[in-house]
Amino acid sequence: MAFVLNDRVKQTSTSTGTATIQLSTNPEVGFESFVTGIGNGNNTFYCISHDGTADFEVGIGTVTDATPDTLSRDTVISSSNSDSKVNFQTGTKTVFCTYPAKRAPSAAMTATTYVTTHASTISDVQTMDSGVLAGPVTVSGTVTVTGNLVII
Repeated sequence: MAFVLNDRVKQTSTSTGTATIQLSTNPEVGFESFVTGIGNGNNTFYCISHDGTADFEVGIGTVTDATPDTLSRDTVISSSNSDSKVNFQTGTKTVFCTYPAKRAPSAAMTATTYVTTHASTISDVQTMDSGVLAGPVTVSGTVTVTGNLVII
């Protein structure tokens, strides 16, 4: 099982509840399916957006090549339900591969998981789950690491 990100991966779903979702047979026009773009058994970042409502969920899920294909909702990163799984109601949901802002590097280095491979200065108070810093790193201020931090 690998973690895979890919551009232009999008399908729909009519699944309800908080469990694994079933994906439509075909991807949206101009896009790849999760099985084609991410691969069977692989993990990816996803977003589920309930069309016509404010309900959404962003997380990490596992793709399964089945009949129908499915996407499990393993870890919720953010959602319209206080960052918990959304209990989706009847209707069409758009499901796509995304890159969550909470996981992206930022100028202030407030991402929770990231790799930075250029000169970095940490001057604000930062909290990280884990990270890898490669290159010259200057630390001034407070850095709290609750996982592993490797400085190369």
